[in-house]
Amino acid sequence: MPAPPERATLTGGPFFSPRATMLRYLGLVAGAAAGAVLIRERQRRLVAERLAAAVLETLLRAIDANDGETGAHVRRVARYALILADAADLGEHAIRNIERIALFHDVGKIDEALFDIIHDDSTLTPAEREAVRTHPDRGANVLAPLAAFYPDLSSGILAHHERWDGTGYPRGLRRAAIPLSARIVAIADAFDAITYGRRYRSAQGADDAADKLMQGRGTQFDPDLIDLFLSPPVFDQVMAVLRENHGPRPRRAPRAAGQAERSVPKLKFRWRTTTPSPRALDPGPQRSP
Repeated sequence: MPAPPERATLTGGPFFSPRATMLRYLGLVAGAAAGAVLIRERQRRLVAERLAAAVLETLLRAIDANDGETGAHVRRVARYALILADAADLGEHAIRNIERIALFHDVGKIDEALFDIIHDDSTLTPAEREAVRTHPDRGANVLAPLAAFYPDLSSGILAHHERWDGTGYPRGLRRAAIPLSARIVAIADAFDAITYGRRYRSAQGADDAADKLMQGRGTQFDPDLIDLFLSPPVFDQVMAVLRENHGPRPRRAPRAAGQAERSVPKLKFRWRTTTPSPRALDPGPQRSP
């Protein structure tokens, strides 16, 4: 009969042969090296993500410095959009994405080619109106380099002037082809445009704004989102933010000579610090029926 194969023991045999020992050693070394590579890649990714977030914060400060009116507008829009997104029971990732789109939806308007047109008090010519309609494209192009970190940011900015019936711009998207984030920001943007006065337009009341939004239900805006935005629990939160933005402001120290006065509502980035849920806001007194 053939001899049985040699069995590995703790004191000798194939298990402790030089070749087996070397293979085990090489395996440990390869595993440690792979782990070190993964750790380094994760560290690089975290550093890059922090840098991308810092770029967004710096860009928002640049908007404030170049155009305080737009800086205040996008913050108000972000607050309204967060209320609607929270009411829609979206996940935290989607809510953060909507906040970013709201904060940067008008970044294209600070483009040198549009800045003077937008800040001119005179009536726009047809050519100037067409130029202003390019601001979604310009804004999307500004944020395109950050697509690796915020893949939905540029597409949301590009689509915030699309309409539910397909007559919007720049691509004429309709219904569900319009990103949900852009549909939410469009409602918040329109509400702020109606309720906050500009040099060329007087502010209207919240009830008038609600009527105008309802008129756009199913044509300009997603009908389900309009119903949600105007539902009493949600609209009460919107009203609380509106009153905060339009309420009396605390006295400030005298401004330095030549320093322009600017009112910029405070808003912390949700992906850098924790902010209260809109559901936690005190709705305050309700609007008149």
